[in-house]
Amino acid sequence: MNHDGAQFVRPLTLAWVRRHLEVGERIVGSEALHGGITADMRRLTIGTRDGGTRDLVLRTFVDPFYVERAEDWLNREAGALTLLAGTGVPAPGLVAVDPAAAHCEYPSLLMTHLAGRTVLDDEGLETRVPLLARQLVAIHALRPAERPREYVALTTADTVVVPKGADAAAWAAAIDVIRKPAPPYEGRFLHRDFHPGNVLFDVLPSRSAGARITGVVDWAATSWGPADLDVAHCSTNLALLHGPAWGQRFAEAYEEAGGVLAAAASERLYWRVRDPLACSEEVRLVAQAWRGTGRAELTTRAVEERLDAYVTALMDALG
Repeated sequence: MNHDGAQFVRPLTLAWVRRHLEVGERIVGSEALHGGITADMRRLTIGTRDGGTRDLVLRTFVDPFYVERAEDWLNREAGALTLLAGTGVPAPGLVAVDPAAAHCEYPSLLMTHLAGRTVLDDEGLETRVPLLARQLVAIHALRPAERPREYVALTTADTVVVPKGADAAAWAAAIDVIRKPAPPYEGRFLHRDFHPGNVLFDVLPSRSAGARITGVVDWAATSWGPADLDVAHCSTNLALLHGPAWGQRFAEAYEEAGGVLAAAASERLYWRVRDPLACSEEVRLVAQAWRGTGRAELTTRAVEERLDAYVTALMDALG
């Protein structure tokens, strides 16, 4: 880690961060955090008055494509982190937010750092999947006094990108499913981007038998909608990271943990297939992010092949 941490933080942002430190504290280290797609993430090591250190995390939106959406995302994340304080859901604590870049060079959010790390390896997955499912059930059990905004669909039938060499009949049938109106649903508090890359564990992969979730991060897409949407998103990510069968397994684990999904198979299919179809539009970005975390074998082509296999499996199982 660099111990002149300030040099990697932009000047206005640096001054803003310093204004939110305790008296006598200073930034002594800065480290880029990898694996995200939309924002730059940086861990800041803060030197405390007693000679110790603590860590904060700075999220900054710099890509012009995402900057125009950043104000909404950061306001939602700040609201979610405030709501989650004291709920038992292990989320970062909000320190400060500058959603419209009134003080910083770019829209930014400063939050506490949580112990643990993401684990994206195949080893120990059978232990982690039930933990992920139980954590999602706990999130969906929250009943905030003020609901977040209604979910927004992430794809349409006309924007799906069918992978090269995919099962054309299965994909055509899946696209036809999402042409229909959304089924009725009972609303839940949704993370909306719940997947292994946004969950922290306190163990190394070799010790996965004793795994424990220490944090859930990235609450910028918090929404109100059907539990099936969050389950679908995590299922898709597990299918692409570890193989299609794990996508199906997660939905089972969610119900085993007490979660409730749509009753009718046709309704389950509608929600479940929406997510891999949405993922088809950003396979390259998803694969690139995962390779950045060490999963070098997840080339764009490899992820496309798993996506095709997963959509086909969903249509066979629920269609």
